[in-house]
Amino acid sequence: MRVIQATNVEQAFREGIRLLHYFGVDQESRSGVVRVADGPVTTVYKNPRERVLFNADRDANPFFHFLEALWMLGGRNDVAYMETVLPSFAQFSDDGETFHGAYGARWREHFDDYLAREEGNPKFIDQLSVIIIILKTNPDDRRAVLTMWDPSYDLGNIGKDFPCNTHIYFSRNNPEQKLDMTVCCRSNDIIWGAYGANVVHMSILQEVMAAGIGCEIGGYWQISNNFHGYHKTLNPLKHLIDAPTFNPYMSVEPYQIVNTPIEQWFSELKMFLEEPHAIGFRDSFFRKVALPIYKAMIAYRHGDEKSRYDEALLEIKLCAADDWRTACISWLTRRKKQAHEKRIAKNLASD
Repeated sequence: MRVIQATNVEQAFREGIRLLHYFGVDQESRSGVVRVADGPVTTVYKNPRERVLFNADRDANPFFHFLEALWMLGGRNDVAYMETVLPSFAQFSDDGETFHGAYGARWREHFDDYLAREEGNPKFIDQLSVIIIILKTNPDDRRAVLTMWDPSYDLGNIGKDFPCNTHIYFSRNNPEQKLDMTVCCRSNDIIWGAYGANVVHMSILQEVMAAGIGCEIGGYWQISNNFHGYHKTLNPLKHLIDAPTFNPYMSVEPYQIVNTPIEQWFSELKMFLEEPHAIGFRDSFFRKVALPIYKAMIAYRHGDEKSRYDEALLEIKLCAADDWRTACISWLTRRKKQAHEKRIAKNLASD
């Protein structure tokens, strides 16, 4: 097994590209030529809260990553919400209404609560709540396992959407009793998965769980059994192999996600997902971070073609999280520039 030691996602992303370049092998796949590491790869994050990828060449969509993370924590699997955030994402649904392998639903509303069923009160088990109780009550417990893979639903089944990340282990076995997290992934695309969506979703989950337990965040280990990247997305990034690594978090700060009791936070998360413009959020995260990001995304997705970029930029400038605000502004600015260049090209072609 190969190991990538990284301060944050920006460093891990570049190290992952280098690893595939030097230690990967090319294989054919149904989606084109893919470069696969010569064995499992573990990425170790020293500072999991430094989760935003700023690299302009990768051009990761910060709006999508952020809002999908909240959708997951809300236990959702509906296409409707995610289609608002990223319309093309609906293509991964088998029935056009739900996502079969949605992590959040597996976390909170999928697995049967055996004890409740035995008592004649069948319901789903909220794994997040149970793990919070376990590690708050007994910090030494080593059975805090969050499960996403369900063999009765997934093994041998056919469809578009199955969990790539299958299990998460939470523990407080370190001397400081911080919350460590190990994520196990059966198949991990380093561009779209490991150093794109996964690091955001899982590190936000870790921070929320730590807040619920009442401890600090520890280390984050990502074990990728099949660590790979497709040529069509890797080749444009080859110049990063020998490029020096920089740390954007020298100038930006993450914003604390949970600032109220965890029950209140989850209640407000539900409210935000159902009615983001609602009045009454007590947690500053929803008022000062989540709402500006959501409003900027809506302005960009549904605004007038000419004014939507400026409207979205006005909204996102109100975001109190330095890292998300900076990444979102950069992402929108690149698209505004591209739209301007297309208009110029169109006008020249019509002359």
